[in-house]
Amino acid sequence: MRSLELARDLAEQRLPGLVKALAAIPYAEREASGSQVIGLFRDHGGAGLLVPTEYGGLGVDVLEAVRVQRAVGSLSPSLAAATAMHHFTVAMLYALAADPGRLTDAVLEVLHDVAPGPRLMASGWAEGRTQQNILVPAVTATRADGGYLLNGSKKPCSLAGSMDLLTASIAVPGADGTPELALALLPASSPGLSVHPFWANEVLAAAESDEVRLDGVFVPDELVITTSTEDPHRLEDLQSAGFAWFELLASAGYAGAATALADRVIERGRGSTADRADLALKVESAFALLEGAARTLRDGQQGEAAVATVLVARYAAQESLAQAADRSLELLGGIDFIRSDENTRLAAAVRPLAFHPPGRASAQEPLLKWFTGEPLELS
Repeated sequence: MRSLELARDLAEQRLPGLVKALAAIPYAEREASGSQVIGLFRDHGGAGLLVPTEYGGLGVDVLEAVRVQRAVGSLSPSLAAATAMHHFTVAMLYALAADPGRLTDAVLEVLHDVAPGPRLMASGWAEGRTQQNILVPAVTATRADGGYLLNGSKKPCSLAGSMDLLTASIAVPGADGTPELALALLPASSPGLSVHPFWANEVLAAAESDEVRLDGVFVPDELVITTSTEDPHRLEDLQSAGFAWFELLASAGYAGAATALADRVIERGRGSTADRADLALKVESAFALLEGAARTLRDGQQGEAAVATVLVARYAAQESLAQAADRSLELLGGIDFIRSDENTRLAAAVRPLAFHPPGRASAQEPLLKWFTGEPLELS
């Protein structure tokens, strides 16, 4: 498909050699636990894709980012799912870094090393549990001399085995004792931080989505991002930027997997011309929605409006991509299903988009209220 070729060409321009390196590994090996795909991503400069040029990165904007993610997802859905966590963390932190004084010197020092390091950042924000409030941290913090002691766990946490840094939303005691949201940056080598097996499904097995436990892990004050009286919207801005970026980047990776399946149907001439055209329309329209939302972010839309725009695109794309994956398997036929599980696994790799928070059911009422003029309040 033309659009997939263009996405892979762009990925080759930005991360030379990665597309060929991924394609050279048999699919079963590529998507298995212990796969080399994350290492290849690191070796080919992936950590710096969204890092601004002044910090040594490539400075790719959101529109190019979703196109690169589509290319990556078409070859390795696991890698797309894993790296979406790194990319959205990069996007939200560097968005704050663009404004002087919003981040500490210690955090800025960490950010200066992400691209040249290269260093991968895992994210300990929302977990993959249905009906969970995505804004309530699973990690608690107690005050200690010069910082906080963190306890809790994040599961699943993609990049768990390859991360250099963990960014975790935490609950810190506010001035009146009420827990407040904050963000901590932790080196993966921190004493008390450990990784444990969690992911048991062969689908997306190479994403390293295991459990990260924090048992009395110390984080200094200068590596904790909180609100302040001088900057009361710091966490709100960080959260909104990260949320919008994550939804787009994750969706784009799954769109890549669905597009790869549709491409195989078209290349093999399966079904009628009308069947193939309908399939192409499903995947192309889904990705067009994601590209449209990406353009609004690139052009400056922020806050609740950006989140609402992205969620509309995500849920509409989610439905079309699932339908396209099912239809692709049907058109590829029973013999293809019998002789190899590659396409079956690729189709199954489209489905986990539905499990990323917020679930469509929990977002429907807040979005409806937003459409009618009320604030957007997700849980």
